[in-house]
Amino acid sequence: MTRLLFVHNSQASFVAIDRQILSERYEVEDLYQPGRVPNPIAVVGGVLRADVVFGWFASWHTFFPITLAWLLRKPSVLIVGGFDTANMPDIGYGYQQGGLRRWASRWIMRRARRLVTHSHYSLSEIERNTPIQRRRVTVLHLGVPDPFGERPGAKEREALTVGAVNRTTLVQKGQLPFVRAAAELPSVRFVFVGKWLDDAIDELRAAAPVNVQFTGWLPDAELHARYRRAAVYVQASRHEGFGLAVAEAMLAGCVPVVMNATAMPEVVGDAGVLIESQRPAEVAAGVRRALGLGPDVARRARERILTRFPIERRRRGIQRVVEEALTG
Repeated sequence: MTRLLFVHNSQASFVAIDRQILSERYEVEDLYQPGRVPNPIAVVGGVLRADVVFGWFASWHTFFPITLAWLLRKPSVLIVGGFDTANMPDIGYGYQQGGLRRWASRWIMRRARRLVTHSHYSLSEIERNTPIQRRRVTVLHLGVPDPFGERPGAKEREALTVGAVNRTTLVQKGQLPFVRAAAELPSVRFVFVGKWLDDAIDELRAAAPVNVQFTGWLPDAELHARYRRAAVYVQASRHEGFGLAVAEAMLAGCVPVVMNATAMPEVVGDAGVLIESQRPAEVAAGVRRALGLGPDVARRARERILTRFPIERRRRGIQRVVEEALTG
């Protein structure tokens, strides 16, 4: 059986989904590197044992595995499209702003045999912000598993957002605007689900009115129950390469309220509310509008994800790209 080295620095669900897909066809060895300092023994041993190297994001954790695979003339596949391809100096986000991180990400992307990104927006960002040629990149939307398996049920006047919290995400993920918007809608419950990674949660708490609830991290069963209950899901992000949490919420029948920016319109289409800024008043207006749309839009949101982003399409695409890398 073909042996695949799976290189990642995140336990995010979209990474886990790809790992599961790959394990159905290949013998997968994990190389999990959450920090900047690599484990040289693990890197060298893993690449030597592998027939193909598969990495998520062009960053420090993939620098040595992809470089070593290139030196050994072994095939590699790299998923890009996020902080590694972004250039947003106004919020201090993205490796393509310059410096060592830009050099490293471009080095890695140049040396991977195949490049994959998860939205047409990300492809345009790669073309705009990097020297990588468009023809080298394959667009494969993320596949979204359906843990709900049913049409949306009764909903509550609740606006939900999901995501880990740190200093970067307060603006990049629109977390401060979400919390501040709650003051405009005191009769609506605003629920924030996500792990607290640093003291940024203190800033969110200080800005939150009484109708905001912070749950911290929740196991999947509890998270899915939150999705089922909330009428609206809010992702007022300045940057998203895809937005898996939005798609998951839409499967549960949440009407999405998202920024009309980056990959968000590509995911939401006409099954939600697009807003033009992170101003709390505009976020609140989006929530108010979404609450008034009713069950028909909630059903349309679910159907859009089921038809546009099925897991089977991702499975076929990822496995095809790996086979193409192996055959050169």
